[in-house]
Amino acid sequence: MNQIIITYTLYLVLTIGLTIWVAKTLFKNGRVFLYDIFHGNKELADSVNNLLLVGFYLINLGYAIYTLQIHEDVLNFQQVLEKLSIKIGLIILILGAMHFLNLYIFFKLRNRAISDNKKRVLNTQQQ
Repeated sequence: MNQIIITYTLYLVLTIGLTIWVAKTLFKNGRVFLYDIFHGNKELADSVNNLLLVGFYLINLGYAIYTLQIHEDVLNFQQVLEKLSIKIGLIILILGAMHFLNLYIFFKLRNRAISDNKKRVLNTQQQ
């Protein structure tokens, strides 16, 4: 079998597997933050969580497929591993960056929700 086909296949299997694992982890653990942000409105939190999951898949898998092409010849197993390490390493960095971006957004939204809740309590006490 052609080395380039082996490289493409391994790249897609590893990239899709990593993306699914990270997405499931973010989906499962992000739900708690969203419940808090949306003041226990589980329906809204789950809806937003699902939309974030779809966006995460579209961005990561879209980028992985977009960068699939290898322009140089891959003649042996060493070159297969070298190409995979560059491509998978970049995908892992992107997944990590998206993870921290999600955390940043969640914490900003949570802080805003806490601030709004404090304002609401103060307004209720003043009335």
